[in-house]
Amino acid sequence: MLLDADECQLVLVDYQTRLMPAIADSALVLANAVRLAQMAQAMGVPMVATEQNPEKLGASAPELGEILTLARARIFPKMAFSACADGLTDLLRPAERKAPAGNARSLPKHLQKVAPPAEPTRATVVIAGCEAHVCLLQTALELLEEEFEVWVVTDACGSRTERNRDAAYDRLAGNGAELVTTEMVAFEWLRSAQHPQFKSVQALIK
Repeated sequence: MLLDADECQLVLVDYQTRLMPAIADSALVLANAVRLAQMAQAMGVPMVATEQNPEKLGASAPELGEILTLARARIFPKMAFSACADGLTDLLRPAERKAPAGNARSLPKHLQKVAPPAEPTRATVVIAGCEAHVCLLQTALELLEEEFEVWVVTDACGSRTERNRDAAYDRLAGNGAELVTTEMVAFEWLRSAQHPQFKSVQALIK
């Protein structure tokens, strides 16, 4: 099973200014998060960035915030550790559209107003973030419970300690999440060297 860019959404969890300095290998973790965001923008993959208690932990790191702004990504502030508890699931899964008001059932069928078709859900969530064993883990597990396919980008995730980070990966894999890397995501979204975005995406990971 390979990732399909047309079926994916990217969720970036809590890459915040006051949190990142405490994360092990934070420079590499953040650099890969930025690459993921740039790749998503190039490939037309919708993005959501969460921010845990932003009044205390700050906004997303500036280098990531810049690409989020350019891509018009949705910023999702939260207080719960799992973003799903604060409503992320509803953001990722479009609500059913109701028929316009004033639909009279007594009218002939050809005159009745029909609800517009619902926007299809992109049911695959590519997710990365901090801390891997807290907010990332809890969000990913709840997305799995909500029947999303969850792909965790391991080299763009971090915790204060490697032991906590690695324990999160073990638990996520055991619950059905796919563990991948930034380059895996890049080349699976592309699928071919003939893709129109091949050169631009390849340049991001060289």
